[in-house]
Amino acid sequence: MEKSGRSVLAIDLGSGGPKVAVVTETAEIIAQARVPVSTVLLPGGGAEQDPREWWQAVTRAVRETLAQPHVEGEKIAAVSCTGQWSVTVPVDRDGEPLMNAVHWMDSRGAPYTRALTDGLIKIEGYGLRRLLEWIRITGAVPTHAGADALAHILFLKHLCPEIYARTYKLLEPMDYLNLRLTGRFSASYATIFPYLLTDNRDVTNVHYSERLLRLTGVEREKLPDLVPVDAVLGTILPDVARDWGLAATTQVVCGTADNQTAALGAGSIVDGMGYICIGTTSWLSCHVPFKKCNLIRSIATMPSAIPGRNIVVAEQGAAGRCLEAVVERWLFADRDMANDAERSRTYEEVFRQAADVPPGSGGLLFLPWLNGSGPPAANGDVRGGFLNQTLRTGRAEAGRAVMEGVALNLRWLLPHVERFVGKRFDVLRFVGGAASSDLWCQICADILNRPVHRVAEPRLATVRGAALHAWMSLGIRRRDEVSSMVPIAGVFEPNLEHRRTYDELFAAFVACYKRTRGLFAQLNRPMQ
Repeated sequence: MEKSGRSVLAIDLGSGGPKVAVVTETAEIIAQARVPVSTVLLPGGGAEQDPREWWQAVTRAVRETLAQPHVEGEKIAAVSCTGQWSVTVPVDRDGEPLMNAVHWMDSRGAPYTRALTDGLIKIEGYGLRRLLEWIRITGAVPTHAGADALAHILFLKHLCPEIYARTYKLLEPMDYLNLRLTGRFSASYATIFPYLLTDNRDVTNVHYSERLLRLTGVEREKLPDLVPVDAVLGTILPDVARDWGLAATTQVVCGTADNQTAALGAGSIVDGMGYICIGTTSWLSCHVPFKKCNLIRSIATMPSAIPGRNIVVAEQGAAGRCLEAVVERWLFADRDMANDAERSRTYEEVFRQAADVPPGSGGLLFLPWLNGSGPPAANGDVRGGFLNQTLRTGRAEAGRAVMEGVALNLRWLLPHVERFVGKRFDVLRFVGGAASSDLWCQICADILNRPVHRVAEPRLATVRGAALHAWMSLGIRRRDEVSSMVPIAGVFEPNLEHRRTYDELFAAFVACYKRTRGLFAQLNRPMQ
């Protein structure tokens, strides 16, 4: 294990809490810690997190990480923050949060983006003129589900006018952390994307669109200043350096979104090199040299963490969160999941039992749309759960069915992303917590019918990616070196014997969406 030399302190502020790691110049992770944070679910589709709790959790995780063997705080060259995105924090002039952050699961802004994108001539529910204008400028369009940061901003403007009036800047989570680290109210060309207020036609010169600012009524002065994706924001504030035990010369690089750092941490650097991630959410992505949007399939591009490049955005929503919900609220609700050892034993039991169940889970089908569906058929009204349950269905079948349902959702997305990119993915790299399971890796290989290459330490792909982003931003590593620095820890080939079972299950999966979406719309219509 490497003990000397420079390293990066990488921070990934995910939905479940921050992961912090110390990563060397060779991309070796020599220490890491994780601290949970809570999410508050509110009536009417609200979901919030406390930015002060974020900072406390990050500080705790940093201290735990730096206290581990082989870590020398004075040799940390830079701090690099990544994390969840489309999460909006309104802060005052002193950088203090004015309320909880509006989370990406929050849908309370949906009525305002729907009204904003309305028109006489409609395509997929969008007014044609507004649709074409947004896509031309940003490469995307506000979601009718209210999941983007623009919807959150409009929610604040219309339903929290006193807070909105007091807001100095609106920030994404990684940019909020960098404010606490440097005192700068900034965002990168990439982290600003979910605001859907920037002109992204030239990814080397992203700027706010005066037309979209006028159209939405969002004031430019409430938005952070923009910097290139490889910008170095400056040195860490002295108080934070002393508190964390870092050198006063430690640099802070601009933030990144977790899908951008996951790509780097997967070694998916070359254009068209596909990877999948199954963590709290799931997605399928790669880098591309163009800006593009497929409205019907809810697939778009956004500026990436690599200067001059774009990355595919095709995030499907709840994935690993589905397994957590089923295991912790249903199958093993009587266990103390706050106890790390007990939680670990429980999931080991789930995977062990599920491995004994034949492919197809005895016909039990799980629909993973617990918070609505994402691409290739985005719909905020649909819901998920088990279908075709029998009196013989048990924990083992339920656990495996959840893993298969998440993989079936990715299979539904796969051909649409391949057409969007213009190439077939002969191999898919795999990162995220689910990739730690041999069973889930094999399920993905079988259902997607692609070889799956599991990246080493897949749970830490985002922090490894954040560190690689820092090394490139500091000029210490070149882009063409990154792929070879990411080790592959396992290869899973599709099992042909399971093809027919999964083909039949997939056909039923898609049919379920088509036949139940109307019923879900009826069930989830607001009560009169």
